[in-house]
Amino acid sequence: MENNRKPWRQEWQRGREKRLWRLLCLILLLFLAAAGLIISLARGAMDISAGEIIAILSSGLIEDAKAQVIWNIRLPRTLVGALVGMNLALAGGVLQGVMKNPLADPHIIGISAGAGLAGVSVLILFPHMEYLVVPVAFLGAMGAAALIYILAWKGGIQPMRIVLAGVAVSAFLGAGISALLVFYSDRVHGALMWMVGGLSARSWPHVSIISPYTLLAGSLALLGARRLNLLVLGDDVARGLGLPVEQTRLFLTAVAALLAASAVSVVGLLGFVGLIVPHTARLLIGSDFRYLLPASALLGASVVTLSDTVARTLFAPVEIPVGIIMAFLGAPFFLYLLRRG
Repeated sequence: MENNRKPWRQEWQRGREKRLWRLLCLILLLFLAAAGLIISLARGAMDISAGEIIAILSSGLIEDAKAQVIWNIRLPRTLVGALVGMNLALAGGVLQGVMKNPLADPHIIGISAGAGLAGVSVLILFPHMEYLVVPVAFLGAMGAAALIYILAWKGGIQPMRIVLAGVAVSAFLGAGISALLVFYSDRVHGALMWMVGGLSARSWPHVSIISPYTLLAGSLALLGARRLNLLVLGDDVARGLGLPVEQTRLFLTAVAALLAASAVSVVGLLGFVGLIVPHTARLLIGSDFRYLLPASALLGASVVTLSDTVARTLFAPVEIPVGIIMAFLGAPFFLYLLRRG
């Protein structure tokens, strides 16, 4: 009897150690996200110490130049970057689970391109209606996701077909964006910067635009973690456990599209965040979506804020879009995943 209990005790001990490790990783990622915020606030044309930042934020007063820089320039930009990183990382993690494809990412499989075409259309054709960018971008993202889903379906979700369909749809939608830029060349400056993906001149109105979507869709994504755990077991197993597979897949795809569309509508076509971050979090914390999604959100916030700090300071006083930094990081990582098969 005692020998029969030993394997059970060992399994329970391993599970306990794994849970403790995951909680420790989440705490460390929380500290990393906080460090990213502080570094983003501190570094720039005017360096500000961490002590001064804490004093300025705690007082809430704008008495000198440093306080004005923090409250009016760096803090809203940093918050937008953190929220965008969280949204894109969550969108990537959800899509990888829904589509059972480790290469699924809003940028790679065309969802961001759908949001981009819709957003660029509003910015170029109806510049006075900028407030419609987020809902229109959401419709574009959902349309692209539905098209990819239809093209990839062949008796079930086929991972390779998703990638190929996404590349084709992304190229097609990208051609539409290019056509708009050609036909309306006198209005393209803002749209070009938006296509690269950048946080320049982002302020408090942009925080108010993206934060409700982060709260709503981010909460829905976290609440769907258990369903994602069932989906990755396979459609037949998930159905056997009572999960409505197609309805769940459609709902979670809509959540991912809303997350991606809200991020794209604020900073433009910022790529590879949804690919790099969930994979890095998975290496640290495992594939359980109950832990993977919060870890991805925290890591996404830190990656984007730190990358934006590099983009601001690397060639100062010249500032480059953060999308360029993410492309330099993301493209080699994508090739690494392809090499691993």
